[in-house]
Amino acid sequence: MDESIGNEGKILIGTIKDDLHDVGKNLVAMMFKGAGFEIVDLGVDVPKEKFLENIQQESPRLVGISALLTTVLPNVAEAVDFLISSGVNKPCKILIGGAPVTPEFARDTGADDYAPDAGSAIQIAKRLIGK
Repeated sequence: MDESIGNEGKILIGTIKDDLHDVGKNLVAMMFKGAGFEIVDLGVDVPKEKFLENIQQESPRLVGISALLTTVLPNVAEAVDFLISSGVNKPCKILIGGAPVTPEFARDTGADDYAPDAGSAIQIAKRLIGK
């Protein structure tokens, strides 16, 4: 039995509304779980309201928003703005990622950071939550 699972904190993860791709999200979730995080996976096509509702219910340390399609980047920006406006980004950091996401886009959205790939997501998450 691996007692480290969940000891690093809880992470909520999902693919943004109008994007049905989950391979990258699933890979990141598996890597987080292997690193000792408890994962709440919302799946794909997740609207901003569902992210907020689950953040309020689950109290994660971090929320990860994934996108593969360039056409859904406005949805990512809208979701980040919505979450920041709700105040959840104080106790909960926002990490975005996916193929079309760039450092500039992440900065412009107000997200706490972005992960360029699954391998770096763990290090960035740990830095964001102070681990």
